[in-house]
Amino acid sequence: MELYEVKQFIEEAHQQLETTRGSLDLDKLEADIAEYEYQMTAPGFWDDNEAAQKVINQLNEAKASYQTSYDLETQLEEIEMALELYEESQDSDIFDEMVQQVETLQAALADYQLKMLLSGEHDRASAILEIHPGAGGTESQDWGSMLLRMYQRWADKQGYQVTVIDYQDGEEAGIKSVTLEIEGINAYGYLKSEKGVHRLVRISPFDSNSRRHTSFCSVEVTPMLDDTIEVDINPDDLRVDYFRASGAGGQHINKTSSAVRITHIPTGIVTQSQSQRSQFQNKDLAMNLLKAKLYQLEEENKAKELAALKGEQKEIGWGSQIRSYVFHPYSMVKDHRTNYEVGNTQAVMDGDLTGFIDAYLKWLIQDTLAE
Repeated sequence: MELYEVKQFIEEAHQQLETTRGSLDLDKLEADIAEYEYQMTAPGFWDDNEAAQKVINQLNEAKASYQTSYDLETQLEEIEMALELYEESQDSDIFDEMVQQVETLQAALADYQLKMLLSGEHDRASAILEIHPGAGGTESQDWGSMLLRMYQRWADKQGYQVTVIDYQDGEEAGIKSVTLEIEGINAYGYLKSEKGVHRLVRISPFDSNSRRHTSFCSVEVTPMLDDTIEVDINPDDLRVDYFRASGAGGQHINKTSSAVRITHIPTGIVTQSQSQRSQFQNKDLAMNLLKAKLYQLEEENKAKELAALKGEQKEIGWGSQIRSYVFHPYSMVKDHRTNYEVGNTQAVMDGDLTGFIDAYLKWLIQDTLAE
């Protein structure tokens, strides 16, 4: 890195942080932190453990946002001081250290800007992610298990907690379907980029003639709603079935019909849970999943109506093919919405989705502004 590049970076970083200050509203964050801390001192704060934990989470989030902004500005000030020292002394060691500081801040700013793109109503929520293999039997079911591993690896890298809510084994290999709860701040905001059909092209390990096969899986992502969102459901519209839980490697198997499947008859939406030990817990979880799906369906219908009023011909939904993973005759993973692509397919399958998520969020912002 040259001296002029350091100076150019400092100027650009100042502009980025100024923009961040405006969008973040640090004064409001300070007020929110003070309010949450005041609530925690109130008598009986811990009487409602769930409500108390929600306040604590909000406090931690506000403090983290405020501290991150402060840390970025501090790092930039340290780089400016290092620049002054170098220009006075021309000491190469000071210059090398300054370059390292610049590279560290570049990475931190990129990560922070990615988080700032998460401005949707439910972006901060945890996510429910479902994988459903398409036609093709063992091929597509094996592809489903590969995607499952990819998302589990990604979630681990983010520090998110993954819970398998429902798991259906494939007939010979892979999965018939899987439902995960991925718990953590911004999980839905990141994973909404994964909604759609994922296509795999490879030499099949199940084909004795080593022919090339194309497999498809659909991925559905839903925000996990909190108690502030109300969804009215008529009990007469529901069909509830109970069955024995089952899972990979014999796990989650029990002798009672504790697993629950709920069908919303008017829409045909089906949710099920077998991760909990009791029938009551599974029913409660399946009902929460149903509420989240019905809420999202209503939001999509509103978006379609608005698009119709505007005369737009956009497809709104999750059924379109969004990404191709090609293992043969060349290596490439390409997102068809953003045209972002990488050649290191193994890194992607090991959970390196940051580039795709970043490109999608930026594309989404640009698409919104274009409207």
